[in-house]
Amino acid sequence: MPEGSGTLQPGACPVEGGVRFALFSEVAERVEVCLFDAESGREVERHALRERREDLWFDTLPGLAVGQQYGYRVHGPYEPDLGLRCNPAKLLIDPYARQLAGEFRWHDAVFGYERGHRLGAYSFDRRDSAPWMPRCVVVGDKPADCDRRPRRAWRDTLIYEMHLTGLSRACPDLPGPLRGKPSALLEPVLLEHLQRLGVTAVELLPVQYTVSEEQLARRGLSNYWGYNPLALMAPAGPRLGLEASSDLARIVAGLHKVGIEVLLDVVFNHTAEGDETGPTLSMRGIDNPSYYLLDPDRPACYRNYSGCGNSLRCGHPAVARLIVDSLRFWAESSGVDGFRFDLSVSLLRDACGHPDGQYLMGAIMTDPLLSQLKLIAEPWDLGPYGYRLGDFPGRWSEWNDRFRTTVRKFWAGSPAVVADLATRVAGSGDVFAGRRRLPTASINFVTSHDGFTLLDLVSYTAPRNAANGHQDPDEDSWHDSVNCGAEGGSADAAVVGCRLRARRNRLATLILARGVPMLLAGDEFGNSQGGNDNAYCQDNPIGWVDWQGRGDPALDLCDFIAGLMGLRRQLPELSADHYVDDQGKRCNAPALAPEYRLRWLRCDGDLMGPDDWHDLENRTLICEIGSPSCPRRILWILHAGDEALSWRLPEPQFGAWHRLLDTASASGFPAPGVQPTTGVVEVAAASVVLFVDRQ
Repeated sequence: MPEGSGTLQPGACPVEGGVRFALFSEVAERVEVCLFDAESGREVERHALRERREDLWFDTLPGLAVGQQYGYRVHGPYEPDLGLRCNPAKLLIDPYARQLAGEFRWHDAVFGYERGHRLGAYSFDRRDSAPWMPRCVVVGDKPADCDRRPRRAWRDTLIYEMHLTGLSRACPDLPGPLRGKPSALLEPVLLEHLQRLGVTAVELLPVQYTVSEEQLARRGLSNYWGYNPLALMAPAGPRLGLEASSDLARIVAGLHKVGIEVLLDVVFNHTAEGDETGPTLSMRGIDNPSYYLLDPDRPACYRNYSGCGNSLRCGHPAVARLIVDSLRFWAESSGVDGFRFDLSVSLLRDACGHPDGQYLMGAIMTDPLLSQLKLIAEPWDLGPYGYRLGDFPGRWSEWNDRFRTTVRKFWAGSPAVVADLATRVAGSGDVFAGRRRLPTASINFVTSHDGFTLLDLVSYTAPRNAANGHQDPDEDSWHDSVNCGAEGGSADAAVVGCRLRARRNRLATLILARGVPMLLAGDEFGNSQGGNDNAYCQDNPIGWVDWQGRGDPALDLCDFIAGLMGLRRQLPELSADHYVDDQGKRCNAPALAPEYRLRWLRCDGDLMGPDDWHDLENRTLICEIGSPSCPRRILWILHAGDEALSWRLPEPQFGAWHRLLDTASASGFPAPGVQPTTGVVEVAAASVVLFVDRQ
């Protein structure tokens, strides 16, 4: 096919007799592809791309094949005050690179300007950056077997958020050489652990190729979490032991065999090039104004809606295409089941930074593959109007931080939270119902990678982040944590018992609520980060999951979580994927959805009235769920009070009341067959109890 005809795909594509290179740039005056020797890492040839169709520069170089290492140099204007930062002395990573070789090293030569020069970022650095840069690698297309996707329904999903290697780094049941390897996730001990909990989907922290920030490298730390991408399509390489997409595909295929889906946390809101003082590694040197949102009043500077120095211009057609192509690459080459989008309001921002640009969202939602996968938004960023919970389209789900905050506040003893808690556990209809979206649009969580672990949430009232190099604690206004009588670790039996019940209460509220529950890896057996609420740079025992609590009666809640998931399956009324209004009528329910009645009761058994919902002293929520089509009735009591509650059960309608859950009991689950002998039951202080009226 002649170079001037057909559809051109950006990137390096093996073709008959060679490799075709294509790179987008509106501002380039000349584009060179640099070829490197794979063994020495030295540049051996440069070739100017001879063809240009609109703003896509391309050419086919004969005699090249899969495995060829390359990079780009872009000749063009260097006028930082106009937002133009081309510098051909800097080797640039192809935004479409699907594999990188070698590691990035910090050096002054990777900056486009002379650091320390009196003109600052307006000076021009002529040193070659190649010796300190990774190289792109030409790869062939090897699609994964996507027919084996489990395709779990949202309402049957339990997400387990985890770091691909951090979960196994300290697992004592794995041989030493396997710990911290991606393949460890397929070992029986880990697969059986996930299955025992009832996990149906793992959500992996970013597996994209990442650069650790310079200030971290200087302190001997690294960006352990991976939220600082250099190449959006390239696997992480040595950081996670993922050299090629096939490495991830093997992990995904192994999890699919046991019915577990894989979701990738992806970062498209910024790149590792940072602000105007950052290095020139890729997009900045290719076409800075097209790839990034610049400050219109000061084009030398960037809009920083990510908090990381820059923001990708997601509404630009070329950038939107890059993101869609990246998503398709991960889905096709690795077979993943969906994505969680970090700071995803950035995906909505237009050229002026307003969060109403729908170009990229439309491209994703009309893509025949992507639109069928699980799509999760973190519905905020750091820019103006950046909090958009509930604003994403149908088929998307969203991290519901209002659920997290409300559950934490209720169990921490905050006043006037009961009404909001009722809304959260019933599916957050105030957020999603008005957009004709179902409760499964809400990803419910109490803890995540960002913040305290569950044990630390009930052990610390303030962060302990000295290991990060922070002089002061991070912002903790949303923690709503407690310490149960002692700050930090404690061997006091009363404190240990209080923390055990406190963790049970939060987990029971999470898993039995309507919506999609998400667990943080390690919370099931008391993993602690020593009070560090931002372990993004702790690739060490602080950030790794500590398995020592497994089997410890004071810490291990694996059986408890498995039991809660069993209740969720046994009692589908709890996880029904529709709302119920104040009159008990269904809202936004599928036509064939079963009918459920939901009532809120006072501590004396009467229905809650307007004054009750706003009672500052009320710390008890009692929910009754029934169904005309099912001979069963459920009573769910969440009691955060400091004193025990004596409560008279309603008369049974279908047989007798059975206490199926009691977080104050020895195991959390009373022995089978135990039921109240009288109409008055004792609900312990700070506990969750669930009764079922059945035969």
